[in-house]
Amino acid sequence: GEDVVSWPFVSVETLVKISKGKKHNLAEGGAKHRYIQIDDLRNDNLLKYTDDEKGVFVEADDVIIAWDGANAGTIGYGLKGLIGSTLARLTIINSKIDSEYLGRFLQSKFREIRDNCTGATIPHVSKAHLISLIIPLPPLPVQKQIAAVLEKADTLRQQCQQMEQELNTLAQSVFLDMFGDPVKNPKGWKAKKLKDLVTIQSGATPSKANDSLWVGEFPWVSPKDMKSIYIYDSIDHVSEKVFEETNLKLIQENTILIVVRGMILVHTVPLAITKAPISINQDIKALNVSDNSMEPLYLLWCLKCQHDNILSKVSTAAHGTKRLDMPDLVGLDICIPPILIQQKFCGFIRRLDKQLQFSRVSVTNHELLFNSLMQRAFKGELELKDVA
Repeated sequence: GEDVVSWPFVSVETLVKISKGKKHNLAEGGAKHRYIQIDDLRNDNLLKYTDDEKGVFVEADDVIIAWDGANAGTIGYGLKGLIGSTLARLTIINSKIDSEYLGRFLQSKFREIRDNCTGATIPHVSKAHLISLIIPLPPLPVQKQIAAVLEKADTLRQQCQQMEQELNTLAQSVFLDMFGDPVKNPKGWKAKKLKDLVTIQSGATPSKANDSLWVGEFPWVSPKDMKSIYIYDSIDHVSEKVFEETNLKLIQENTILIVVRGMILVHTVPLAITKAPISINQDIKALNVSDNSMEPLYLLWCLKCQHDNILSKVSTAAHGTKRLDMPDLVGLDICIPPILIQQKFCGFIRRLDKQLQFSRVSVTNHELLFNSLMQRAFKGELELKDVA
């Protein structure tokens, strides 16, 4: 087209100055300054404050990056306050870049930033790699429009998560209405031990030393993916050949997943059901329903509705990690109402899920739009009308 504009490309090094934060003492009550830590980049958690006057102050038009630790590479912006020692402030030194556009760009590079982290046990962002990243520099109004497309996708994603929580609450109350408390079994359904209803598969981590096992599109689910009831995909992927070359097992669709090890078990036992074939790591067990008197979706909700009972069985391993021991898990009593009543409940759940699907599709469409805008911006192929 006539309007193809070739925008300059610059390195992050020419746009920002980087300053590491420091550790602060938390203050009770009416302290002066907001103290920003890694959790706040993901979501505005409970605000924490400090009285310290020294340290790295962040303004709303700075970008913050988690520099060290499990969340290294996570980006935040639009926050003001003092930053903690695992964070760094990216101060913009070039008036031609919009901070939200830069923040969104760095978020889209999360995987690459992570893959280039240094540190064997604790990941650290590589400064050399970060400042070498190349970013297209369209005019400021266009940057703001590109950022707005993603802002919209983000808002939709949050609405989607909220809707998911509301539908989960509804599903739970319908379950309790129809079947009663699965621990007390007030309706006197016949019951069996979980071990008599399922076969169990374990997970594993393919060798990180063998890169070829980690090149591919096959989902490898770990506890960080267990944030939704339905598992379609995962953050990490492995090659299909891991199933031939290692002891990693393929897990079929409609299998229940439960996290059995990790610090999340201090307060939550994540449960989900697979919507596609996947593989899992060693902190998760897969429960395949092997008894035809049981609907997998019913079993998922039966376990979810006795969450606190399962949580009470979590113990602490020798080195402090929380774990759910298999005898405790497979010894759970599971009520088995007639299959027709289970199916009626599952039908209701599937109708709720259809509503969720619509929300998810619009989120995905906005993300695809953003990704294609970014890629075309990179190739200098973005036309002004594309972001109008």
